[in-house]
Amino acid sequence: MNSELIDQLKQLGANGLPYAIPIHPNLVHLTLGLFIIGIAFDVVGVLYPLEKPVFKFLAIPAARSNFFDVGWYNMLASAIITFFTVAAGFYEMMLAEAPKGVKSAWGLQAMETMLWHGVGGVFLLALIVGMTIWRGFQRYSWRKDVSQQVQWSYLFVGAFILLLMFVHGTLGAHLAGEFGVHNTADRLLRLGDG
Repeated sequence: MNSELIDQLKQLGANGLPYAIPIHPNLVHLTLGLFIIGIAFDVVGVLYPLEKPVFKFLAIPAARSNFFDVGWYNMLASAIITFFTVAAGFYEMMLAEAPKGVKSAWGLQAMETMLWHGVGGVFLLALIVGMTIWRGFQRYSWRKDVSQQVQWSYLFVGAFILLLMFVHGTLGAHLAGEFGVHNTADRLLRLGDG
């Protein structure tokens, strides 16, 4: 290694990054929250005829179209933020030091876990963007004059993507929890500073 690279590595913080708090995990939770809220509000919009008496009884002024609006804008925001989530993940992955000889609960080495997590992130980005495009066509073209703005198939695919996000997130949790990748507390304990 050249001395310039060594100096740069020495400037990394306790989590192995040039900044105090990893960005990727925070953006991941924003992506997840926006996607989950988008699907959840579309489900509420689809089931609105069943829920309408409850809203009326509770004196909650709610219109079906408002639920679909929330679903659409959250899905759109999820697609946008996920580009930054994946970019931050790859940047932080490039700075990661994967421990050798340690296996996760799933029997994967750190580098294998990182590889699957990276590929999965790109795959989920494509799925989220695809869902957003599908949602946009439903909103502005295919179903713009229909009170139920989304199709059942869209909701089922959304639920399947949520399951994939769970599996993918577990890989990310293995990286931080089992391998200590960019985990500030883990690094400090290993260095004897905590």
